[in-house]
Amino acid sequence: MSQQHRMSNSNTKPVSLRILDKEYVVACPETECETLLASASYLSKKLQTVREGGKTVSNERMVVVSALNIIHEYFQYKQEESDNLQAINSYVRRLNDKIDLALIRIKS
Repeated sequence: MSQQHRMSNSNTKPVSLRILDKEYVVACPETECETLLASASYLSKKLQTVREGGKTVSNERMVVVSALNIIHEYFQYKQEESDNLQAINSYVRRLNDKIDLALIRIKS
């Protein structure tokens, strides 16, 4: 079942978002309203940061620069998550090796 079809069948409610001094009303599953509002707030803060930077004049350019900044943060987060997972897996392998060695010593 597609995402769009699931959303139309779930309990949705209109949510009002204010971004770049404009009001947007979007349908949102009730269980995701808090996340949507937090996302809109985060986007607004990013847009305000770009606006205050002063180099960007058009709203379209501010949105593109903000989107690129957010995606860059996301990819950095994903890389850190991957690095952390690799470190944890390496640590677990070393612990398993130590446990195996201790069991061998106990058995002999």
